[in-house]
Amino acid sequence: MLVPVLGDQLSLDLAALRGCDPAQTVVLIAEVRAEATYVRHHKKKIAFLFSAMRHHVDALRAAGWAVDHVRFDDPSNTHTLSGEVARAAGRHRATAIRTVEAGEWRVLAMQAAWGRETGLPCEILSDDRFLCSRDEFADWAQGRKGLTMEYFYREMRTRHRVLMDFAKPVGGQWNYDKDNRKTPPRGLNYPLPPRFEPDPVTREVLALVAREFATHFGALDPFWFAVTREGALQALGHFIEVALPRFGDYQDAMIVGQEFLYHAVISPYLNSGLLAAREVIAAAEAAYQTGDAPLNAVEGFVRQILGWREYVRGIYFHEGPEYHSRNALNATRPLPAFYWTGVTDMRCMAESIGQTEREAYAHHIQRLMVLGNFAMLAGCDPQEVSDWYLVVFADAYEWVEDPNVIGMSQYADGGIMGSKPYAGGGNYIDKMSDYCGRCRYDVKKRTGEGACPFNALYWDFLARNEGKLRGNMRLRNMYSTWDRMSEVARTETRAQATATLAALEPAAPGWARDSATAGADRA
Repeated sequence: MLVPVLGDQLSLDLAALRGCDPAQTVVLIAEVRAEATYVRHHKKKIAFLFSAMRHHVDALRAAGWAVDHVRFDDPSNTHTLSGEVARAAGRHRATAIRTVEAGEWRVLAMQAAWGRETGLPCEILSDDRFLCSRDEFADWAQGRKGLTMEYFYREMRTRHRVLMDFAKPVGGQWNYDKDNRKTPPRGLNYPLPPRFEPDPVTREVLALVAREFATHFGALDPFWFAVTREGALQALGHFIEVALPRFGDYQDAMIVGQEFLYHAVISPYLNSGLLAAREVIAAAEAAYQTGDAPLNAVEGFVRQILGWREYVRGIYFHEGPEYHSRNALNATRPLPAFYWTGVTDMRCMAESIGQTEREAYAHHIQRLMVLGNFAMLAGCDPQEVSDWYLVVFADAYEWVEDPNVIGMSQYADGGIMGSKPYAGGGNYIDKMSDYCGRCRYDVKKRTGEGACPFNALYWDFLARNEGKLRGNMRLRNMYSTWDRMSEVARTETRAQATATLAALEPAAPGWARDSATAGADRA
């Protein structure tokens, strides 16, 4: 039996391994260029995954499995997953292939072809590391007028008995989001996530990435991610003990020089398989039960994993491969060059992009209400925006990025995920951050010299999409405000937005995908 394990399946409890006889099984782990370059992933993300894969090889061998590890620099490496599966099947005289379903349509198509390409039976198993299977999500979605995450989340809480008091939610309400939007006072001692010194394996990988992927986005140093399950568990334990108690209050805040606040920063470990969703949820719930973390913090954290994470994966597979191509607002502007360089006078954008370049990380409000918000207000092509997110974040895989960007951030799915576009002017950013204080733009100004670009762009976004959005009940008050503006004010606002958009320099082709191969993975 040949068991190919993908780079985001680094779990010893993987379904494909269960029931297999180690004496009759070979596990294949292959480091291939195609998976590092189908988009030009952040250098730190490539280093994290290659190092985690190499450490997982050691863990598998220690657990008694025979592992065929194809290193990146193996002269015989075909540098494609399918090529390495075919080579390994022949090398080991495999009689069958057993694998867990990939998290991306692109790789699922490869897996579906492995049996035909090798002439062997190929069993593709459901990924039961997720708490809601693809079939279960389809059953939940069937016949519904809307696929609202809140109702999905409540059902998941009930089904898995998380933060429940018999049939009712603990505390008497399902959602404490209204309690999680506080502005941090000065002087809080924000705990850094644990930092792990690169061991010899990781240092070798860092040298490889520096050599082979030098033109990719992002910094390699400092590299501090955990690359083993033991390290990931340490990071989880640190968050639960040190940061979770205040996570809820300040989870939406953005502070210059404080890139992590009270966030867990464990999504790279969850999404690669080093941590399991069940154990993360159980650890947070236990902290509430022992009185070590308040309910608003624990519920907010659980909602991100049991609710949002499971929900976006469900949407990704439910909507099909064409979801990536949705463009309900007909947005076609190229992504501005500053998304890749970080060079912009908008301090909120420069801070968020600079942090992303350094750390391959930004938290959910930076991703949604700064980086995504500007792209939507500017009318950027949602596919370019989604590709950018897939490139720059260490936790990014298509199953999580496409719904978050195409649906939630850019409203390109026309409202499947969000009841309205998550658009906002400078006031929201000013309320939730200290970015605006030393910005060259005045967040209070809509027009004129030095006006915050978000302000005019917000109203221009509503005006140019009026035919599609005016009927949205959640935007009624904003259109009423627009209607009450004088004709002069509306004209000046749109002229200000037009000047801002005209000054945007488009990114050169090839930053996210090489132009020769763009779209080929979806053919």
